[in-house]
Amino acid sequence: MNVLGIDLGSREVKIVLMKDEKIVKKQKISTMSFYRDYCTFDGKITVDLKKLDIDYVDKAVSTGYGRNNTDLSRFIAINEIKAHVYGAFYQTGLKDFILLDVGGQDVKVVKVEKGVTTDLELNEKCAASCGRYLENMANVLEISLDEMSKYYKNPVELNSTCAVFSESELIGKIAEGVNIECLCSGVNYSLYKRLKPLLTKFRGRKLVLTGGVANNIALKEYLQNDYDEIVSVSDPQFNGAIGCCLYANKFLV
Repeated sequence: MNVLGIDLGSREVKIVLMKDEKIVKKQKISTMSFYRDYCTFDGKITVDLKKLDIDYVDKAVSTGYGRNNTDLSRFIAINEIKAHVYGAFYQTGLKDFILLDVGGQDVKVVKVEKGVTTDLELNEKCAASCGRYLENMANVLEISLDEMSKYYKNPVELNSTCAVFSESELIGKIAEGVNIECLCSGVNYSLYKRLKPLLTKFRGRKLVLTGGVANNIALKEYLQNDYDEIVSVSDPQFNGAIGCCLYANKFLV
């Protein structure tokens, strides 16, 4: 059975095609380009599969910001928590874990016990604990996200709780002559500080990291002090779309 999963994110749309529960195609498209170049509009957003180079699907599931706007004659919409938990099932094989998904503009923390979601915490109101914050700060430092994520030692103190004011604070530290390594560490540690209150009530041995920020090396280093094991997945940014496919395979046959 061919199943299609689409995660309509705030920054990028992630697309996964599975055949007999094996991933055969993965694709990322900027959100603007996806809606402009791969969809038509007639009350509902209709996805043009031919433009995505997908010939045929038996089932299609969507999640993310635009899940309720997609063509419901083709797509079944599921919430993001369900999609990301099922994605973690597929990618880790675990049934007991804490899921931390840090996306471009939101954060999800989910406790899963014996394959069932038992608690969750969301942050959808502030960009300071999300991937967009790291992107903005990397632009200020004129450094790539990958390079910035490597630094975690001797972080400079950044106290602002606002993503916008943090940029001004960082520029002030640059003017004081703080070296680039400490500045990068400071940015990464400030993200960790903002995530920690969300994680405080979620105790468990294994923490599964998903979302684009899962590739941040420094964040993993900081989180190692709080959990026995940090579980990395092969496709952290595709986790929601993978979960859509697994849901289709399990429940829409």
